[in-house]
Amino acid sequence: MSTKTSPPSLTRRIRTLRPWLVLVSGLAGLAAWHLTARLSGLPAFILPAPADVWMSFLRAAGDGSLLTHTLVTLLEILLGLLAGVTLATLLGYVVAKSRLLENLLAPYLVASQAVPLVAVAPLLVIWFGPGMFSKVLICALIVFFPVLVNTVVGVRAVPPALYDLMYSLRASRREVLLKLEVPAALPVFLGGLRIGATLSVIGAVVGELVGADRGLGFLINVGRGQYDTALVFVAVFTLIALALSLYGLVAWAGNRALVWQQTEDGL
Repeated sequence: MSTKTSPPSLTRRIRTLRPWLVLVSGLAGLAAWHLTARLSGLPAFILPAPADVWMSFLRAAGDGSLLTHTLVTLLEILLGLLAGVTLATLLGYVVAKSRLLENLLAPYLVASQAVPLVAVAPLLVIWFGPGMFSKVLICALIVFFPVLVNTVVGVRAVPPALYDLMYSLRASRREVLLKLEVPAALPVFLGGLRIGATLSVIGAVVGELVGADRGLGFLINVGRGQYDTALVFVAVFTLIALALSLYGLVAWAGNRALVWQQTEDGL
């Protein structure tokens, strides 16, 4: 007599195996990297081995330089993310409510995405200087568009019948916003926030690569100038860790905020 695995049991089994799959995949990647570096005959300044990168990490962590530059970049990311998300959310809500405003702003919004950020970053550094403000501004600009679009889509996805129900109950404008529009738009908004959290790392490091005396982008420039490729790898891996951490934090907050939706799906 055969038995079939139920979908919830299969889901739990996949969740149990996921950490092991990630570990095996990471070890396989490290092994392939080590073999490529050793057997290819390439010099260390072109392709350092994992052990060389690890030693460079220990040196940078030991003298405190890695922590100092990481904190600078992280501060730029958080400030840029906060500014970009706040402005995009407010403007996105207004645009979602006004077709006229959308038609007026659409050409500028599309044009802002047609120009690569790498081309605009040098201008912003020239105009606002090589300090932290220009990096925060670049970071906010790259976060702005995906959060804005998802805010508009989320607000406009609210079914009209729910508006009619709220108005029939004589709900105030504030109650409609907090009890209908925000919960209904939150899943789509959080999708844009996940994208923005990842892109914010790109915005900060692009600004630092253009001109800075601190930050992980500056550390990459130092390593490149000294042909210290292992140091470049250390900075890049740190940026990846920051991006994954921000993405995971937003995903965790989203799961906590949407616990009501998961309960309904379970029913």
